[in-house]
Amino acid sequence: MLRDLKLKLLAFTTAAGFALAAPFAVPANAQSGEPIKIGFSMALTGPLSPNGKQALLGLQIWEEEVNSKGGLLGRPVKLIYYDDQSQSAPVPGIYTKLLDVDKVDLILGPYATVPAAAAMPVAMQKNKMMIILFGLGVNTEFKYDKFFAMIPSGPDTKPAFTAGFFEVAAKLDPKPQTVAFIAADQEFSKNACDGAKDNAKKIGLRTVYDRSYPPNATDFTPIMRGVAAANPDIVAVCSYPLDSVGIVKATNEIGFKPKMIGGAMVGLQATGIKNQLGALLNGWTNYETWVPDKKMFYDGTEAFFKKYQARAQAAGADLLGYYLGGWGYAYAQVLEQAIKETKSLKDDVLAAYIHKASFKTIHGVVKFGPTGEWEKSGMLQVQYHNIKPGTPTVETWRGMDYQTVLTPAELKTGDLIYPFEKAK
Repeated sequence: MLRDLKLKLLAFTTAAGFALAAPFAVPANAQSGEPIKIGFSMALTGPLSPNGKQALLGLQIWEEEVNSKGGLLGRPVKLIYYDDQSQSAPVPGIYTKLLDVDKVDLILGPYATVPAAAAMPVAMQKNKMMIILFGLGVNTEFKYDKFFAMIPSGPDTKPAFTAGFFEVAAKLDPKPQTVAFIAADQEFSKNACDGAKDNAKKIGLRTVYDRSYPPNATDFTPIMRGVAAANPDIVAVCSYPLDSVGIVKATNEIGFKPKMIGGAMVGLQATGIKNQLGALLNGWTNYETWVPDKKMFYDGTEAFFKKYQARAQAAGADLLGYYLGGWGYAYAQVLEQAIKETKSLKDDVLAAYIHKASFKTIHGVVKFGPTGEWEKSGMLQVQYHNIKPGTPTVETWRGMDYQTVLTPAELKTGDLIYPFEKAK
């Protein structure tokens, strides 16, 4: 599918992007020298926008902090960005405009798999280095040597989102025997579901249900009734934000209680979606990429979130920013270190440095492998529990009272409540 996408996107005209994208340029603080212009697209409307807005706020905080310290290479930094509407279609035009019209010095990649894949042909055609944010397996077919992914999935990208889910399942007593798979018919979900199937096979589970649903699906009750009819021990779900909400609600509505359910559900990490679902989340097991446990605080982490949370409401962003706020800041930190250490804005020089260096970020030390993915996985699998019925507040989600880290072992904070019904 990425191969087909690549061919389609190379045919895109610059004009298409101009018509679809509205600019959101942020002025740099007053400093001497021509600004270093860094361009990117971000999901500021559409289903991915709850995540995209927090990533943007993280980037803006980084920009302000860098400029308050004198900028980079003696020049201020200026972010130039456009709304990609959580879609692939506007992205090629946006990046062409950034490079040909706005004349940005450097680009950062979009958030999410579909927009990031859409940006790749332009980056490759223009020979630009690009660090994307949370795209899964985007470079698998492109194999571009100036590509980097700020996502803790590690070198084996597709299985990473559910590796912990099946690792936990394999140790249960009695051990589950059967599994169901449901996934959105979109690039991320299909990639994650392919990885989930590999993980299930490794621990000897028998598949009793395997279906995908269209990206525009809104009624998940029939889908979950179909899963329930197959009576699987565990259910692996690979979904986008709106789907994740619908699947949780439908599962509760029909009273379906497998022994374990969750896996690779985008959206459950967002404070707004957690508020919407509340106690319906009890028992669900899902990936996270960072949680506010003391073991996951590094130099600058606490200071960043204090600053982010003070500004989130006014910015219309996720009030806590735990999912992408910190990562938006962190992937800019990688670019910052590369520029400072190489004293260069040349894409070839920066890419060569990023391939060999380690990077200190507010989410720990990051090292990229040969394909541009992380050298080692840092994905978490958590279970939500003890969420009281009623209307949650931000304080409900601020700490660790409602979630337990199950994997990896070095970050584990407790054990799975099993079966799923016990956590309800």
